[in-house]
Amino acid sequence: MKRAASFIILIHFLLYGQGVKAASDISYKIEMLEWKEVNHVLPKYTKFTVLDVETGKRFKVQRRAGSHHADVQPLTAKDTKIMKKIYSGKWSWKRRAIIVIHKDIWIAASMHGMPHGAGALQNNFPGHFCIHFYGSTTHRTNSMDLSHMLMVLKASGKLDDYLGKANPYEVINAYVAGFKQQDARITSQVSLQKIKWKPILGKVENVNIARIELLPPEDLTEEISLDVPAVIDWYIEDRGSQSFRGDIHLVRFSPNDAWKVDSLDFLKENHLP
Repeated sequence: MKRAASFIILIHFLLYGQGVKAASDISYKIEMLEWKEVNHVLPKYTKFTVLDVETGKRFKVQRRAGSHHADVQPLTAKDTKIMKKIYSGKWSWKRRAIIVIHKDIWIAASMHGMPHGAGALQNNFPGHFCIHFYGSTTHRTNSMDLSHMLMVLKASGKLDDYLGKANPYEVINAYVAGFKQQDARITSQVSLQKIKWKPILGKVENVNIARIELLPPEDLTEEISLDVPAVIDWYIEDRGSQSFRGDIHLVRFSPNDAWKVDSLDFLKENHLP
């Protein structure tokens, strides 16, 4: 069976406690297998371990169904409790970068944290949740969910490379996805300025790009500055709905450098703290 190329990456697990941050650096062989292969590696009823990249917490699950991605359930009530702690005690559709561990295989993946549909295990989990791998799709589309794709890349160690080569519109979509998933790694990677992201992202309950004006990316190969007209709809904690209609300013220092979003201008225009 042919597998995608594997590599060694250094994962920084940030373990958050009572106001104390600790970090442990561990090297693992991580593979970014495509879904069509994972579907055979992890067939229905397979039990495996989920490791959350950000917290280092891990729990066991069983695949129960899923044809375009894996529908899984925590194995026991203890596993459900650990999973809920990963989501700060509140179930959420937010995507998270994870590593799926099965026997001697470590696979880059992405999960959300919202119970839905049917469940069959005695685990205090009301339904199942979804795990996506590279090439997985949702029930409604034939393409990868952008946020899941970014989390798979993050888990595999390939996020920086992707964002470094992304065209301006891919950068904007990733940037906004970072707000939606409250992921400072994504927003900081494509931000021109260093920002204290945690208090800002914590206020964003939802965000979507309603409209964006596109030019052919091949026409922008020599540009080093770009204003992209867009409409963005936000839902902000304690504030409710708000919309942005204006330009997103991007810059790079040479045609070979990565595009960056002017975050100071963007945050000011969107009235974000």
